Amino acid sequence: MTKESPVIETNLGNLSDYSLQLNRWYLKPIGAWPWSSSTSRHERIVSIILIAVCYCSISFTVIPCMLHIMLENEDIRKKLRVLGPLSHWFVGGINYTTLLLRRKEIRLCVEHLEADWQIITRVKDQRVMLKNAKFGRYVAGFCAAFMQGGVLSYCLVTALSTQIVQVGNETRTVHMLPCAFYKKLFNVDSSPMNEIVLASQFLSGFIVNSSAVAAFSLDAVFAAHACGQLSILMTWITEYVNESGGCGKGAYFSDIGTIVEHHLRVLSFISRIEDVMHRICFSELFKCTLGICMLGYYILTEWSDHDFQNLTTYFMILFSMTFNIFIVCYIGEVLAEQCKKVGEVVYMTDWYYLPYKNVLDLILIIARSSMVIKITAGKLFHMSVYTFGDVMKTSFAYLNLLRQTT
Repeated sequence: MTKESPVIETNLGNLSDYSLQLNRWYLKPIGAWPWSSSTSRHERIVSIILIAVCYCSISFTVIPCMLHIMLENEDIRKKLRVLGPLSHWFVGGINYTTLLLRRKEIRLCVEHLEADWQIITRVKDQRVMLKNAKFGRYVAGFCAAFMQGGVLSYCLVTALSTQIVQVGNETRTVHMLPCAFYKKLFNVDSSPMNEIVLASQFLSGFIVNSSAVAAFSLDAVFAAHACGQLSILMTWITEYVNESGGCGKGAYFSDIGTIVEHHLRVLSFISRIEDVMHRICFSELFKCTLGICMLGYYILTEWSDHDFQNLTTYFMILFSMTFNIFIVCYIGEVLAEQCKKVGEVVYMTDWYYLPYKNVLDLILIIARSSMVIKITAGKLFHMSVYTFGDVMKTSFAYLNLLRQTT
């Protein structure tokens, strides 16, 4: 199946790099791109420095904000306004840690993808892979645009807003901070500390956004690649049945071994995707449930105050958050459906024209296809469109409860 047709006249290394290019762009600036045997010592040192900078920046935003909520004497409404940004930064830090801890599994997935471009040599099969690689890139690009655009626009709008504070007998005009800061640590009502904290929150915002974007883009690119491999597998099965059905009984066909091996190879790749993503998906489900609830609350609050500037940014963040969680859930459902479809394709072929032994081989493929490997959230929830619906329903149920209590 893999050695009958000519090869695409393109460097296969460039094709695999085309699939992973955006992932590398998202992960390298935060030091989370997995090391390989070819990674130089200089690159490793730079990665370690970037990781230290990222953790310091996230901690410098999250810890003072948590202290502000716990120690500042404010009413519940003001604390609720701080809870939304804090949850985004906090979960973003957890996702960043998960990406660092799962770098070995991510490296295995990357190597698996690169090896597939070497294994698949038929032109039409590589075109299928290229089509899915383009889809994965598009999804990764849209995720980055929506997430970075939504949150950084909120940071920018907040930073451009000013407030007047009274320090002793002096009146000062300072920039508002995207994330609340405990003022007993540092006096953020004075310059240049106000500008330093604001810059650090912009940097940490970019980092936590990049960790979420990197996780979603990895899921999109790997899942698109897996779907492409399953599509190729289904083409091979159809060709095998057609070729075998035209021959007499007793003929020997070795291609079934290639099909079975590739099927198991694709399933092992999906299992690795699940190992990388299930923790991140769980934290994102939690963040999006809380985030959509809080954004709905902020929108209702600002709507009564007619603050259209803040309303615009809240709607942008809400749209980006909804889009990203929908994409992750949709990818999980498509991947599960593609796994099941392998067995359906086998059954829908003209298998009844095959010799008896060949039919038994196909039955084993159907049996293995019935045991679907699903992308889950914390091994608890299957990522599907139904899960997305549950997230939205739960978020608005909490929003309704929040409105009644406040």
